Amino acid sequence: MRRGLLILIALLGALAGLLRLRRPNQSVASPIAALSRAQRRAEMARLMARRALDRSMTKARLKLAADGSRRRLQADLERREAEDVVAALGEMKGALMKLGQMASYLDEGMPPAMSRALASLRADAPPMPADLALTEIERSLGRPLHEAFVEIDPEPIAAASIGQVHRAVTSDGKAVAVKVQYPGIAEAIAADLDNSEALARLLGMVYPGLHPDELVAELRARISEELDYHHEAANQSLFAGYYRGHPHIWVPDVDPDRSTDRVLTTEFVAGRPFESVYDETDEVKERVAEVVYRFVFRSLNRLHVFNGDPHPGNYLLADDGRIAFLDFGLVKHFEPTEVEQFARLIRAMIQRDPAEFRRTAEEVNVLRADAPFGDQEIFDWFAAYYEMILDDAPVTFTSDYSTGLLRQTFDAKTHAILKHTNVPPTFALIQRINLGLFSILGKLGARANWRRISEELWEWTDAPPSTPMGHAEATWLTEKTVQNDTSTEGDRSDAEVVGADNAPDQRVESGELAGLR
Repeated sequence: MRRGLLILIALLGALAGLLRLRRPNQSVASPIAALSRAQRRAEMARLMARRALDRSMTKARLKLAADGSRRRLQADLERREAEDVVAALGEMKGALMKLGQMASYLDEGMPPAMSRALASLRADAPPMPADLALTEIERSLGRPLHEAFVEIDPEPIAAASIGQVHRAVTSDGKAVAVKVQYPGIAEAIAADLDNSEALARLLGMVYPGLHPDELVAELRARISEELDYHHEAANQSLFAGYYRGHPHIWVPDVDPDRSTDRVLTTEFVAGRPFESVYDETDEVKERVAEVVYRFVFRSLNRLHVFNGDPHPGNYLLADDGRIAFLDFGLVKHFEPTEVEQFARLIRAMIQRDPAEFRRTAEEVNVLRADAPFGDQEIFDWFAAYYEMILDDAPVTFTSDYSTGLLRQTFDAKTHAILKHTNVPPTFALIQRINLGLFSILGKLGARANWRRISEELWEWTDAPPSTPMGHAEATWLTEKTVQNDTSTEGDRSDAEVVGADNAPDQRVESGELAGLR
């Protein structure tokens, strides 16, 4: 447990030294921009010094304490460490806080108090002052707040690493969520990303066999997109249009008239935090798990997009029974050929063909061609990532499974094959399935025949429904097809009136927009 905490603090300190944060020119005082590179390094140094002193003093007291008191002293130390680390990360925001959010899933070897405290960063980060937040919203929209909203709550309902969210009401009476970016955060993270050489070295330590240059470029591109709320609005509109009318999935619509590159306004979702589902019955947890699974893999296989930030802070249990999916800043759009690469690996795996799997893994560059292992050894190592779909039978996600994948993904000393694997750009964000999605499903203890559900979602199988939720989804798809066909027919008639030469262009445009209405 102690080693896990020390590794976390050391990693945070090392990253603080790698970050190169600029102080951008701002018309208002910015708590983000105010933290220079030197200040952030100094804060991490003070954090580590405080923790070292506290541990030394506690160690001395432990020598004199009785058995019962030792347990209490140790628990108190872990609680203080957790509170101290999380407070520091929350105040610094940006890249370090994002790292803390990601670390909240890495439970292996971490004291429970630290794991719980880091989890709070996902939705309860310290917000910026209300006056500053409202000023930023008004400045970015380019008009007085009263012209955009009849009501806006100055206190945020959520705060995270890049921005915070306020509840508001528009002039036509619609409840909306207004996300505003922290002033200076875009410039700060952009400066972080300028240090590509340091980032490549860090990734090389995590993945010993990695070819980092293309992967670093991919991560820079995706994170840069996350800072542009225009880009996020386009992503969210794509998902919202595709899933409109779905019986279990809700992606809130974007309000484009009240959105900019630094402000994103969407439908307001009334509901409760996703993590409250962990206290529900097994039946409820399994239903929620199936919804999340279908959302992730339908989006990947049918819409060819992947929301690269799957964690509980981005999901809400809506009051109407649906699950609302939020935050579409980190989205990867795949070409059909790239999705086919995933399909080839899956086909070789479920057909239990070690030789074909190895050939495919080498062709798509997730495995070095000279890896000194037999086909079966390679197959067995990668099979862990496909365990839930290997057999046509009910399988249960467990926390042991997700933490086992975590160790396999990062522990090169225990898993020698890891040194001969690679993460090409196409697969970079897909790793979040192993680290984020499977962690959620493991905590839910979700049991289902995931193979049959997957066969419904894979384009190359397109199997019939296998669960009641699958039947409801099939009905939704039928209705969606009918609506799109009707819309296209109406557009075709309009095009014929305009003229035959213009008709093809009219049909293409209408077809593209039909899913976004």
